[in-house]
Order: sequence, then C-alpha cells, then structure tokens
Amino acid sequence: MNTNPGVEMINLIKCLYPICRSITGDGVRETLRILSDFIPIKINEVPSGTRVYDWNVPFEWNIKDAWIKNQDGQKILNFKDHNLHVLNYSTPVDKKVNLQELKEHLFTIPEQPDLIPYRTSYYKECWGFCMSHRQFEKLSEQEYHVFIDSSHEPGFLTWGELFFEGGTRDEIVISCHICHPSLANDNLSGIAVATFLADSLLKNRKRYSYRFLFIPGTIGSITWLALNEDQLSTIKYGIVLACVGDSGPITWKKTKQENSEIDRAVARVFSESGQKYELIPFSPYGYDERQFSSPGINLPFGCLMRSPWGTFPEYHTSADNPDFISADCLVDSLKKVTSVLDILEKNRTYLNLNPKCEPRLGKRGLYSQTGGDSSSVADHMAILWLLNMSDGKHSLLDIAERSNIQFRKLHHAAIVLKKIGLLEEKV
Repeated sequence: MNTNPGVEMINLIKCLYPICRSITGDGVRETLRILSDFIPIKINEVPSGTRVYDWNVPFEWNIKDAWIKNQDGQKILNFKDHNLHVLNYSTPVDKKVNLQELKEHLFTIPEQPDLIPYRTSYYKECWGFCMSHRQFEKLSEQEYHVFIDSSHEPGFLTWGELFFEGGTRDEIVISCHICHPSLANDNLSGIAVATFLADSLLKNRKRYSYRFLFIPGTIGSITWLALNEDQLSTIKYGIVLACVGDSGPITWKKTKQENSEIDRAVARVFSESGQKYELIPFSPYGYDERQFSSPGINLPFGCLMRSPWGTFPEYHTSADNPDFISADCLVDSLKKVTSVLDILEKNRTYLNLNPKCEPRLGKRGLYSQTGGDSSSVADHMAILWLLNMSDGKHSLLDIAERSNIQFRKLHHAAIVLKKIGLLEEKV
C-alpha cells in the first residue's frame, strides 16, 4: 500500500461504492472484510436487542432486490441500478397500489430534479422508494406493482476495530462511520483515509496508542461506548473523519473543550499549510463526535472534514459518487491528519539547562550554521525562542503559537539543543 496513496484510496472507494450498507447487515460485513485485506482489523458483533444506554441494538436489515413495475410489467425503478433507490431499512412489501398510495412512499428532491435522494427509516417500520423528481413527475394514473425483498430479523450490529499499543497507555481514537450505502464523500472518503492512516501508523512505534473504529453512525458509537466504559479513561483525544474527499477547504469542528491540545494542533497544522481552512465551533449535532462528547463521556473529540455535512449540494444524493471526490483531496486530508498526529506525538516540554542569559551558540557550532539555509542544523530564531521559553512550563506547541515559528523547526531545534546538553526534556 501507499505506492500512490491517492490512486489507491480512489480504487478502494470504487470497490466499496456498489455495496448496500446500513447500520447493520451483510453490507457492513462485506465492507469490513475488504478493509481487512488492507489492515488487520478485528470484526466485532453484538446481538440485536442488546441494551446500550437509552437504546437497543435494532434488528438486522438485509435486502436482496426491490423494484416498481408499471401496469405493462416494465420496471420503472430498480434497486439493482442504484441502491439509493430504496428507503434504507425498508420493510418487505409485495403488492399492487394506485398512484396516490405509491406517492405516499416516494422520496424525491424537487430542487435537484435529476438526483436520487438518500433516505432512511431505521427506527420506524415502513417501506419506500427514492427516485429523481423528473421520474416522479412522469408517473401516470395506473396500477403499480411494488416489491421489496428485505428482512428485519434478530441478528447483529457489526463494527471493525484496530488497536495497537504505543509507548504509553494514552490513546488517540480515529473513528469513521461505515453505515452509508453508495455515497463516496459521505463517507467512503473517511473510511479510505482512516484505512491508509492506520497502515502508515502501524509501520512505526508511536508515543501514543491508537484505536481505529469503523462503526455504524450513532448506534455504533453508542454501542461501543456502552460496552467499553472501562477503557475510556485511557482515551486522550479523538478524531472523527468524514467528508474528506471533496475540494472544499479543510475544516475542523472543534472539541467541546474548544481549546484542547488537539484543537491547537489542528489549528497549527492548518495555519502553517498556507491553504484556506475553516475552524468551526462544537455543536451537539453532526457525526459521532457528539456521542463521545456527551456529558457522561466528555472526551475531547473533534471532526475533520472538508465541506461539512449538508453544505454541499451533492450531500446525501446520487451525485455523491466517485467522480465527486479526487485523489489529490484525499491525499491532502491524509497529510493534514498525519501532521496533526505528528504534532501530538512530538509535543514535549523542555527545561533550559543554561537559563541565566543566552548561552554562547558559536562555540557549540550553532550560530555560524544558522540562517535561511534549509540544510542548517537548526533555525536560529527557533533556537532563541526555545532557549527563552523552555522553563519547564511551555511546550513546543506553546512556543510555536507564541513565536509563529513552524512546529517542525522548533522540534528539530529541540533535538539539536538536547543533543548538545542545553535542553532537557521534562517528563
């Protein structure tokens, strides 16, 4: 993996795109089996009916076929053409209806007449179809045969998990939702970036431990939290990945704490990139960050996106297909989240071992080698800021924010100064 990560992520998304996923069922299992070819995820299941806080794991839903036929026996809508054509979690139906009754079970987007909407009914039993509004307008007064071959039966809620231990027990959690059917940006892009990020992190031992969760939205995070309360004390930060493949500016929905270390690390990466970006405040609406941030859990989870949910016209429609996303945007999102984790991994606090006035840098071979040359041992201003601020109270991120010097330059300078005995890392 990672010979050309952008192309490989696009190929993974194209492979997953045709699968009809939901919050439960064979589509989720098939998706996780494909991901297990890339990273060593563990597939977990919990039975339907399991009590998880104020919720119960629902019956498992699977679908084989669905269509609408006109009075001539022609299929005017076919689930096998696009799995958004069926209301997700539809109950089975096989009957003939008139136009008035049919319309009560149809979903369209009048303002986007050529697109198929994505609609769900997870917790209310009903059946339905989704179609373009242009197709809807062509329906005539006649009898229609509606057929949905689906099942609601006791089964399981399924999710994928990958954990690998670092130098400390403190965990960083990366989460993405796997319940959406043929939607490329929301959220096959998050699945792809999470998969390639995990593969990259697995290759080198890290300071933090990492846990990757590939879970159904809402009920998946609620279930995981309910079953793993004894592990929550080790979670330091969390990132939810969603909608990371479109061309919108990189966006961070802040943690509920608003100014936690991870919020500051994200802001640093964004500002140093020189690209347009957005930092938006926390709200209790969105993806699974809201479950991890609920009052009884209260973990600092934020959401990394490009265009946030609901802000792009392709959102939850058939236009959110592989052509809507790009390899370059996926790679940029992967680089951004990698850089955020890099800051968290390297953010240390140091103590100046020569604190009374500025030490002689020249005799230590530093002063003459500093300057604008990228091959210099360390940037001179980075050295001066480090020596001045390393009082055992200010971290590298603190100093980067105060000096507006790139974090990587400060980190490189800290390594040099520690090596020659001018800095000591505070444990």
